[in-house]
Amino acid sequence: MFDQFVKDVSGKEMYLIFSLWIFLVFFVVVSILLFITKKQYIDYMSDLPLEDGTPDAPQSLPL
Repeated sequence: MFDQFVKDVSGKEMYLIFSLWIFLVFFVVVSILLFITKKQYIDYMSDLPLEDGTPDAPQSLPL
């Protein structure tokens, strides 16, 4: 099965390289966003499903 895939790929390497680049760019962007996101925002978002609407909950999203 792998031999058939290798035969069919000839001439279509650009699609494979392009999809690899899309994945790498997405992975790098998500990694950068992970490191620059404030801890306060991450804590707020992690507690969001657990809030019950009490007045002590923040009224706006902290950025």
